[in-house]
Amino acid sequence: MLFIGCDLGSTTGKVVIMDESEKILGSSIVRSSRGPKKTMEHALAEAIQKAGINEVDPATGFPKDAYVVATGYGRGSVENINEEISEISCHARGATYLRPTTRTIIDIGGQDCKVISVDETGRVLEFQMNDKCSAGTGRFFEVMGRVLDLSLEDLAAEALKSDKPCAISKQCSVSAESEVISLVNNDVPLPDIAAGIHESIARRIHGMAYKVGIEEDVVLTGGCAQNKALQKALEKRLKMKLGHMDGDPQLAGALGAALFAKEKALKKA
Repeated sequence: MLFIGCDLGSTTGKVVIMDESEKILGSSIVRSSRGPKKTMEHALAEAIQKAGINEVDPATGFPKDAYVVATGYGRGSVENINEEISEISCHARGATYLRPTTRTIIDIGGQDCKVISVDETGRVLEFQMNDKCSAGTGRFFEVMGRVLDLSLEDLAAEALKSDKPCAISKQCSVSAESEVISLVNNDVPLPDIAAGIHESIARRIHGMAYKVGIEEDVVLTGGCAQNKALQKALEKRLKMKLGHMDGDPQLAGALGAALFAKEKALKKA
């Protein structure tokens, strides 16, 4: 039997396919496009190809004998799945699978950010979520990158050059955008502005983490997990090192969904 986890976020769709031994047979990360259904079709097709699966059920599009769990903001818009589970629970399950000593998870997605406290089994103890404003999200990085005419990769690279991040006090994206424009016009060095942007997000995350009660090990998941400048800013703000995960941290939600799929399917067997 196969177990499939689908994490349908606002900017990317992720799919993980695993077998009963919890070996990952195939996975994918694709850009979201034309709604969750199309995004899942694209992500699923890529993961199926990587897994070397040749037969799918024409009625569902999923491999035969598969149990499917969907998570993420788009989970309610897809068909032919077995269950829906919240992204909070799935990120907690996936992150602790990739790093069993995880106790705090910082997940930064395209449109929201979360700080999740878990126990040794991956059970959620407490969480804070910001989905009302783009401050502290991938969207905030995109807006700031556009202002500075930098890609997200170049924005992070510039930030790493700075040893004197400038202060960006505004949390709202619109206000912060005006603040950054003023810094550019005042000839503040680009690396210091870029570092200040990352420090601003780290400050917002730290406030959320304080409410949850941060405890080591701390890991970073989501699309921003590969951002070295953000890692540096968070470690400085939290006064602790972030834990390394043995796997792609952007797949944590989909992986957690696949693990729940196995658990649910075996209980019903």
